[in-house]
Amino acid sequence: MPEFEYGPVEVLLIGFDGERPGPDVVTAILTLIGSGTVTLLDLTFVTRALDGSVIVLEVEELDDDLGFTGLELTEIGLTAEQDIHGLAGDLEPGTSAAVLVVEHTWAREFASALHLAGGRVVRSERIPAPVVNDLLATSL
Repeated sequence: MPEFEYGPVEVLLIGFDGERPGPDVVTAILTLIGSGTVTLLDLTFVTRALDGSVIVLEVEELDDDLGFTGLELTEIGLTAEQDIHGLAGDLEPGTSAAVLVVEHTWAREFASALHLAGGRVVRSERIPAPVVNDLLATSL
């Protein structure tokens, strides 16, 4: 069976107050990558200043104080500047976000098998964790 080089890829805009994510967010990202569940292909930070201007920082431009030192990204630049500015339109002034491009490594083999069988994903939706947790907490 020919294998896909990559599994499904998702672009996530992870918003936070201020200019940088907290250390817990950085740790969670690094733990997820370390587990092999996802492969981080690209990572960019974007800030919408109070005056509405947009500041974009690639991961290699970041200070070491965030904890991403030594992080290897396999496809830096995958997210085009135009895409990043489009995503930044969702940010309120004075907030920032990380744009993560992740490959769902766990699904790579399944995607290959599905393709060879003539199958395809017809629709996929993601339900945010807070919504699922709230729904399940109120139904118990």
